[in-house]
Amino acid sequence: MIKIAPSILSADFADLGREVQKVQSADWLHVDVMDGMFVSNISIGVPVVKSLRKATDMFLDVHLMIEKPVRYIDAFADAGADLLSVHLESDMPPGIKAALEAMDRRGVKKGIVLRPITAAEAVLPYIKDVDLILVMTVEPGFGGQKFMADQLSKIAAIRRYINEYNPDCRLEVDGGVDPNTAPLVIEAGADVLVAGSAVYGAVDPAAAIKTLRGE
Repeated sequence: MIKIAPSILSADFADLGREVQKVQSADWLHVDVMDGMFVSNISIGVPVVKSLRKATDMFLDVHLMIEKPVRYIDAFADAGADLLSVHLESDMPPGIKAALEAMDRRGVKKGIVLRPITAAEAVLPYIKDVDLILVMTVEPGFGGQKFMADQLSKIAAIRRYINEYNPDCRLEVDGGVDPNTAPLVIEAGADVLVAGSAVYGAVDPAAAIKTLRGE
């Protein structure tokens, strides 16, 4: 089943409680955390995740675009994240392993993320131990970017790895997902779609979510 995860990066931050209610028909809520170092933008942090947890019982899919993320696993787990995903480029392999082990200790689901420049093969040392792999189809850091079609072959390659090594692992795609690109990433093998402006920029967010699901 395809899951849709609207990104609150595209929401109106002046009234996040209302913005969350707009997307209650979605499966997950995607939360982009940026530190101004791993990516040039700064977004939100632990207090906002904690507030979102109070505002909804939706599954909180928290995407950490931060350097050395192991430092913050406990804080975001405490804040109520259901899944934490860390960029393979954000630390050396021992640091990524430590972050995943910290997620294990805290009982949150574990994800890894690849920037467009990172090859599909980079997931292989981790694939048996994670619950989700996220492929970025834009450069991380800002919403509203154009979908990078050259990432479709990477999505397909990772789907093959998942089928072989960890069939229960989810394959998420984030970046430029809209009614035109959603069928392409689903065909390539994705089963979780992050969508920001395609949902929050729509007149009817609930209808937009149904369209992205292919309903």
